[in-house]
Amino acid sequence: MDTLDIDLSKKYTYADYLSWLDDKRRELINGFVHLMTPAPKRKHQKISFILGNKFYNCINKNNCEVYTAPFDVRLPKKGETVDEKIYTVVQPDISVICDLSKLDDRGCIGAPDLIVEILSPSTAKKDMNDKFDLYQEVGVKEYWIVSPNDENINVFLLDKKGKYQLIGMYAGDMEIKVNIFDNLKIKLEDIFTE
Repeated sequence: MDTLDIDLSKKYTYADYLSWLDDKRRELINGFVHLMTPAPKRKHQKISFILGNKFYNCINKNNCEVYTAPFDVRLPKKGETVDEKIYTVVQPDISVICDLSKLDDRGCIGAPDLIVEILSPSTAKKDMNDKFDLYQEVGVKEYWIVSPNDENINVFLLDKKGKYQLIGMYAGDMEIKVNIFDNLKIKLEDIFTE
């Protein structure tokens, strides 16, 4: 399907998403197309690389895998696995998956254990609202929202009722405990190096 034929007011499925043979980056949230910027700023990419490496260095001890964008995370409703019945596919900046049965050649199907979204002016509202609600609804255990401009990180954990609780707002020389792992703490000064 040609990009010009995509109606942003229409609902699409993951099967439709796979048919778009262009180089545009996009996500589907509840069937609706959300266009993504072509390439994030350098600071965004540096933060993603540093955090991704910190997670990667710890995952072997925890039998998990870490992926950075672009990496498709399909979030089906009611356990659907058929492409024509999946209406949500996102590309988080960083995804940590500890249930390796959720991984296939096309990415991840089901909620990762931890997702990091790094804000940019064009995605901040979506990351802080739409994706916050989506990740909470599908059961992502830990959600980090990173603000490169303010050099801070907000960490949310899913409680027993399935609602996110803000467990920390980190800035300066603080250290963040990665809650899905018992043995990983990350110093913010290592992330915001400029």
